Amino acid sequence: MILTKTDYLIWRECKKNVWLKLHKPEIYDAKELSEFEQQIIETGNEVELVARKLFPRGFLVEGRGDEARQITQDLIAKKKEAIFQANFLRDNLNAAVDILELNSDGSYTIYEVKSTTDVDKKTHYHDLAFQVNLLEKFDLDITKAYVIHLNSEYVRQGPIEISKLFHVEDVTETVKAIAWTVGKEMTFALKYIEQENEPFGHCDCVYKGRSNHCATFAYSNPGVPEYGVHDISRIGLSKLKLQEMIDVNIFEFKDIPSHIEFSLTQKNQIEVYREDKTLIDPPTIKKELDSLIFPLYFLDYETFPCAIPRFDGFSPYQQIPFQYSLYVLESSEARRRIAIRRRASDDSDDLRDELKHFEFIFTEKTDPTADFVNSLKKDIGDEGSIIVWNKGFECKINNEIAARLPEYKLFIDAVNSRVYDLMNIFSKQLYVHRDFRGKVSIKNVLPVLVPELSYKDLEIKEGGSASRKWNEMIQGGLSPEQKQKIIQDLKTYCGLDTYAMYAIWKHLYELIH
Repeated sequence: MILTKTDYLIWRECKKNVWLKLHKPEIYDAKELSEFEQQIIETGNEVELVARKLFPRGFLVEGRGDEARQITQDLIAKKKEAIFQANFLRDNLNAAVDILELNSDGSYTIYEVKSTTDVDKKTHYHDLAFQVNLLEKFDLDITKAYVIHLNSEYVRQGPIEISKLFHVEDVTETVKAIAWTVGKEMTFALKYIEQENEPFGHCDCVYKGRSNHCATFAYSNPGVPEYGVHDISRIGLSKLKLQEMIDVNIFEFKDIPSHIEFSLTQKNQIEVYREDKTLIDPPTIKKELDSLIFPLYFLDYETFPCAIPRFDGFSPYQQIPFQYSLYVLESSEARRRIAIRRRASDDSDDLRDELKHFEFIFTEKTDPTADFVNSLKKDIGDEGSIIVWNKGFECKINNEIAARLPEYKLFIDAVNSRVYDLMNIFSKQLYVHRDFRGKVSIKNVLPVLVPELSYKDLEIKEGGSASRKWNEMIQGGLSPEQKQKIIQDLKTYCGLDTYAMYAIWKHLYELIH
């Protein structure tokens, strides 16, 4: 059994998870990668390719296996200046080094390329320490260790300046300080994965909140319900509370003892589920909604977070705004007419006819910012509340647009001053339903308040998928029919996001009037 550095890092997070990955891959692979996880992998590959330009004389070792390892040794013997993906295997330990650089004194420097904008203290140091321990088995003198990561302060102007795009951070002292401990862990990890019998009991993730569970969590923890104490809002930040419950086999809300203290948000989540009730504060909801000024603009953006800035004025991971959908409700009288029609018919599509709808989507490979903001300026009036879900996101995008195109700053500032965050109703605990499951995203609220609207039959169901599909489309290589299908799928998805806000607002409005 071979322990790779990737498997070692998984072992540090959840030991049983890596055992299952190697011994029962059908269980490990049963959970498909999310759009977010796929994008992380694609971004990492892209960033590493660009980072190699820092070493113009580097030589790439293709593939894995015995041939790649032999090529690596040949290149070392020839004293190549830099090797990309140098591959090593000894004592059942395996790693590919992102960049191995020969120093003038015959020693070596290793570089780990990361697509992050900072060093992750939880994994990056251990990643490099694993490599140092392995390479020393080949009598290589590793004197320096660096993490190459993106520089968040870099702003592209003209051709990419590779030396400014990346920050090369010296982590030698930290890596050396933990190398001995990591070496011991590598031995323990190797023994662990070499076990023939499956490790008994829960996996390590049983003490973590739901968002940090491993790929095999459901298999390793069959007694843990789909929704329970692991789903308590921000419970991952209260590790001792979670551990206290797990240690006495408390997994269900109904079994939580009264002496454990929770925040108000957590208490409400537990209470509404355990007592099967809904908490609503109509007077405060009314005050919030009555503060809105007609016409009402329901607005949603779609963006792409590009790690390597494609256009001038962009920094790493700065979002490229490529699409918006805008529904407009002109007056309270229009709202009254819609309510009458809704009571007379269950055909929700009819309601859209009473609203004005505007949309924008950019389909070229150039910077969409100017076209995006010009279209928005044309479609959105000078007065009226602009309703979004998660105000911080849209306002941040707007401010970045103003920074790139200062001639639009007055318009952007005016737009931001009119923005109202409909999510506030739920994040402020003015409306708490058991089926929200402690979350306040529109994907959690909509099925509860407006069950007739659904994302489940859409080709694109969430923002990560929308982002990846748009990028796929503008990169080229698709037929006109394929491109048109993506455009229509994006319009349908973004349009539903925006219409969903109107439908939720309408539900709340009718609740308080």
